[in-house]
Amino acid sequence: MPTSIDQENSGTSHPANGSSSSQSTAIEPTNQLHDSEGTTRDYDNQLDTLNALLERENRIKEGAERFLKLPLNETMRLQVESELEMATGEIESLTRKIELETSRGRRRKNGVPVNRRKFAGQAPPVGVRFRADSDDRDRDDFRTALAQANACIKSLSSLSRPITSPPPSSPSSTSSISAADNDRSRIDIMNRFVCILQRSLRVRYEVNLPEVVQAIIPALSDRCSMRCRAAAYRLVRHALVDSDSAEELHKQPLEWFIVKSLARDNKHAIEREQVIKLIRTIVDIVSEPRDRRGVNGTKTIPLSEPIMRAFVAVAEHAEDPFRPICVQTLAEMILIDIDLVARSGGIRFLLHALGEGPVEAGPILAATFLHIIDSPRTRAYLHLGTDLEIALSAITDAYGKGADHADRMRSCTKIIQLMLRTWSGLMYFCLGDQHAIKSIVNTLRIPSLETREIVLDMFFDLFNIKAPQWYKTFIDGRRLTMYRKPRAFADQLADQKLPEKAPETLKLTDQYIALLVLVFADAGLIDALTAMLEECTTGSNLSRKATLLMAEVMHMANRVLPLGVAAKIQAVPRVFNLAADYNRGEHRIVGTSALSAIDSFNRNRLRLQPSVRNARPRANSAEDAVRRGQRQVEQVKIKMGMQMDDKTFQSSLLETQVMLTKDSAKWNFEMLQELIEGPLLNPKRLEEAIKVARFMRRLLSFFHPFTHRFSDLPKKQPNVRWVRLGCSLLTTLLASPDGIRFLASEDDLLKQIVKCFAQLDPFNGTSESDPMFSKYRLSETLTYGYFEMLGTLSKHAEGIELMEKFKFFTAFYHLSELRDREDLITAVITNLDYTIDGHPRIVLSKALTSSDVRTRLYATNHLGDLIRDSITPVAWTLRLLLTQIYDQAPEVCELAIQFLEDACDAMEVLQLVVEMQPTMDHLGEIGHPLLLKFMSTPMGFRYLYSAGYIDREMDMWFHDRNIYYVVEVEIFLSKVFSSEAAEDDEDVLAFDGVVPPHFYGEMSKTELGCQVLSEKGHFSEFSHFIKQHGLESEDLELILKLKSILWAVGNVGATEGGLPFLEEEEIIPAILEIAGHSLIPSVRGTCFFVLGLISSTSQGAEILDDYRWEATLSPLGVPTGLCIPLDLDKFISLPAWDPVGIKRDGDSRLIPPTSHTDLEVISAIENLSNTVIANAASRSLARMKSRPEYRSAFSSPSVFFRALHAISTQRYRLPVRRYIFDLFTAELDGELALELSVCANSLRAPPTFKQSEAHINRVVSMFGLKHTRGASESDDEDDDMDDTVDEMVNDRNPVMITLRPVSRIIGFDK
Repeated sequence: MPTSIDQENSGTSHPANGSSSSQSTAIEPTNQLHDSEGTTRDYDNQLDTLNALLERENRIKEGAERFLKLPLNETMRLQVESELEMATGEIESLTRKIELETSRGRRRKNGVPVNRRKFAGQAPPVGVRFRADSDDRDRDDFRTALAQANACIKSLSSLSRPITSPPPSSPSSTSSISAADNDRSRIDIMNRFVCILQRSLRVRYEVNLPEVVQAIIPALSDRCSMRCRAAAYRLVRHALVDSDSAEELHKQPLEWFIVKSLARDNKHAIEREQVIKLIRTIVDIVSEPRDRRGVNGTKTIPLSEPIMRAFVAVAEHAEDPFRPICVQTLAEMILIDIDLVARSGGIRFLLHALGEGPVEAGPILAATFLHIIDSPRTRAYLHLGTDLEIALSAITDAYGKGADHADRMRSCTKIIQLMLRTWSGLMYFCLGDQHAIKSIVNTLRIPSLETREIVLDMFFDLFNIKAPQWYKTFIDGRRLTMYRKPRAFADQLADQKLPEKAPETLKLTDQYIALLVLVFADAGLIDALTAMLEECTTGSNLSRKATLLMAEVMHMANRVLPLGVAAKIQAVPRVFNLAADYNRGEHRIVGTSALSAIDSFNRNRLRLQPSVRNARPRANSAEDAVRRGQRQVEQVKIKMGMQMDDKTFQSSLLETQVMLTKDSAKWNFEMLQELIEGPLLNPKRLEEAIKVARFMRRLLSFFHPFTHRFSDLPKKQPNVRWVRLGCSLLTTLLASPDGIRFLASEDDLLKQIVKCFAQLDPFNGTSESDPMFSKYRLSETLTYGYFEMLGTLSKHAEGIELMEKFKFFTAFYHLSELRDREDLITAVITNLDYTIDGHPRIVLSKALTSSDVRTRLYATNHLGDLIRDSITPVAWTLRLLLTQIYDQAPEVCELAIQFLEDACDAMEVLQLVVEMQPTMDHLGEIGHPLLLKFMSTPMGFRYLYSAGYIDREMDMWFHDRNIYYVVEVEIFLSKVFSSEAAEDDEDVLAFDGVVPPHFYGEMSKTELGCQVLSEKGHFSEFSHFIKQHGLESEDLELILKLKSILWAVGNVGATEGGLPFLEEEEIIPAILEIAGHSLIPSVRGTCFFVLGLISSTSQGAEILDDYRWEATLSPLGVPTGLCIPLDLDKFISLPAWDPVGIKRDGDSRLIPPTSHTDLEVISAIENLSNTVIANAASRSLARMKSRPEYRSAFSSPSVFFRALHAISTQRYRLPVRRYIFDLFTAELDGELALELSVCANSLRAPPTFKQSEAHINRVVSMFGLKHTRGASESDDEDDDMDDTVDEMVNDRNPVMITLRPVSRIIGFDK
């Protein structure tokens, strides 16, 4: 049975108690609401809820009482008693609430008037009194809670006074019982105190925190139980409310208690958990923004260095169960107060954890250090070339590690990808002549097959190269010609129905990958891959994979890099030199094989991986000839069938078996299909089949619903052909007057289908138990085929007349009123054809306004498909879609907006929609993207300008939305480049790398927009801000605003009309200056993307070319929106820095001890921090502990303080810290804490204190003094060393401590 101390909330050790406490607090505002409404039913429900809670608490109380009758150990009994008391308190509270509710109910039954509101927003008639009453109750509740809290503080203080326990060496049963009673009482009081703080947040602000700390200090002593100390830490945590309370807590004498609690073993897990939660609460409080205007200053965490070093020691211990949470907390701390973490040795540990720590913490730590690198103030704490490069160690030091190291390497490659896909990581690793980048590339030369394959896979992921299925064939060395295009390729394209869109030129992901390709090519990636090819002349899977990567890099360079830059990569001179080396045959084999493989890859790439997005049949394609031949064959067959003679026609009718049997399974389906699609298209033959042979009557009777022949066939793939045959038959009949007359008057097919609809008609009196169009039949039989046949009729004007004659559309209108049969109306609107104006369009519009949301959604979706599939814009479909944006359901509005956005990518559709001038003010945020598209046309801009939208949005973008735009783009980019991003992430799917539309960019696309922009003067302010704050590196708000303005300027410069603004303000040189000299990598990256936007126009590309930034052009010479610096080093290299010195507290030095024994103990304790001599120091301390002359030292508060000071200023592992605490016999309690604070003042060296040279050079033994009496035989081996040190100690006075161990070379004398 877990105790309530372990839980976050009081009373949550069992669900019932926790829920009752939470629900009971939520009942009071509900009661007020019910008072205002005054309904008896609500009060009955309220009483039922309270009675249920009361019954549950009574059951908990009874169970706890029964549990106490059983034989329990002390710990379990304490838990049960605590839960019993909490349940009793809940029962009392619920009883009072039930009495209050009952009295209110009586007053209402007696006719007491109740305040009511007539409608929302109207003030209550006597609202002042009502509010005052509620305020009085709240005030009474607060006063009661505050009084209870103060009573708890007094109770805790009173328990700490009469502590008169005998010495621990001779405990008595009476004292142990008294201590247990005190612990139990303290735990109960502190749990009640926490309950009060949880229920009343206001009490936390009123309680005096120093009084609380002084009251719980006795509960933290070593005499108290582990659970008592845990409850005390939990109480302190719940008493914290803001940064001021955290600062106040920092002044209280708790640090040594926290340090010792963190050093305890895993048996004290509950206590350590509460300490760590307390530290995390302090960090969370400090991390909260106090004031948006005050974020410029750096925050400090109110934790002392002793606590931080103890916390780091827990994080360092690999076997500690709290290590993961400590590592994550340190990562948060370093972002808030890097100086504190640096002083306590946390940076060194986090770097070590990044390189060799837990795999799951790698991405978190990598992101943490990337954030540190982005600021010059914080990255000064890192040593260039040694610190962050530890993240590469699993790759660069992999030689000779064996297969077991492979998993470590794979996790390391994910970290490298994460870091290289950010501006901070890329620019940091490019420092020092790209030493880190080159070390990654040079791992490909390591003769370890598994290692290099992992690194190759990393490059495939880093360059975002998606490996299709046929890559495996290429790597295995098989011919790619064995793979062919699927036969149904054209059908797949037709099914996908992707819209024709302009080529996506502004793609941020491509622009960043272009820079990555350029950086790695400059670092020698192609040469390293060539070196892999030289190792084996016969070729291997690894060498072919290297060839594949080389081919992909060359292809990517051709796509995303300027021609001159890409040509240098594609030249591959070393491969050509190998192929042309006639002196060494193996070189020629390697070179020619590589060139042949690359050529084969490039030749087959387009064939094996076609571009589906803009794929359309080409006039000179191979498939086009096949399709033309197929069409010609079909036309010849139709002509031959229409010219069939009488004898052949009669024999064909008999051959179909329709005249001989009613069993459709025996019919010749192929002959039937040829007749219907051939000879029966001849009016003469159709008339003969109808009147003379009566063939058509027998055939159509098969499709009659009530014959249950066609309609009862199961819905399986072989039977679907009968549906297609029925549609073809109706098409043939509608092609001649005889066929139309036959359907209208001589056959019952259409009559019976109408009767089937009448079975479901709510306006028809008759209803069938098993209607023909039941849900089961539609899903399991060919009954659904009748909807396709009706769709065939709706494609022809004659068919629509027949449907009007048989009143099909009336049936459709009635069906749309059925609430539980949305499948019928969806089947109707899906199969109807809307080419001809008339009832079908009315049916669709009625479905779009149906009362059922699902029907409206489906109809809207179908309407969007109609618009997307239409070759030319159709006004009536767009008008219907615009009506959907006024739908009451938000999901229908969003779907309509989405289809409108897609449709408006075509300028003709956009122009047509703008002419309709829809009102979109009610849409809010979801309508902004569509309105931005309206702005890109002159007519749309005038319409929005006259509606006041432009002025309103311009002010909003100028002040706020520019910032939101930056955040949105950076979040999207981080998700796209994240290795952990889910493929179905909505944000990733919504953002395909194309620059999102920007208000100022869309405005500058029209002449009127440029005029408004010039009149407003916003661009001039943008220009002034960039020139004034372009190189800002400290103020985070200014940096974020700078990024937002850069994106605005870039979007304006990406248009022909907006580029003159940049030229007039001479802003392009300022952006280039920022890109080359800013100390913030992310600001440089923003400039990189912005320059790409500016290069998307021919004039912008020419301007940037003068500054040695070359734009990527399409084969037709059109800028693609990608721009690369020719001077790469200037852009990607940050200026080097000198590591900042860690500021130590100058007052942390202590006066050297005067006692010889104290000197030896402290010397040995300090030597424990040195792993080389720690074992010897431990043995020395063990011997000292056993000798009587050292007992006073191990019980002395001053020596204990010196030991605490040592572990608070140096690095000690967690087991060593525990060992040091176990050495001393003094119990840590309130009195000892006061003595330690006195020692801290008395032993601290004055600022003017200086050690003499003799003191600095003094060597102190770590083995203890030489004792002639009582020395054991095991000490003889150290006698000579002890004698030497004794002489040095006795020669000089006073004695000083130095941390240097004894250095002796055995075998040499002075």
